[in-house]
Amino acid sequence: MAENQTRGEAHGCIVCGKLHQMYVVYDSEGKFLDCKVMSADGKRVPNPDRPLVACEKHSEEQIKMAVARVFGSHPEDED
Repeated sequence: MAENQTRGEAHGCIVCGKLHQMYVVYDSEGKFLDCKVMSADGKRVPNPDRPLVACEKHSEEQIKMAVARVFGSHPEDED
């Protein structure tokens, strides 16, 4: 059985671009699994497909707008 790979990576804030250090976990085929923000002033932005980070100072609305701008808007989940 192949092992997951953990790498230290620098990712820019989705809103302003400031760099943050992250530990990112990929499966043996290179698919993103999980991440942890190591920078004190950064927070993880939930996304199932890629590691995303934002500065603590940005509001949830700013983050949602930035994600929509960069990746396009996604239809809301229906119940």
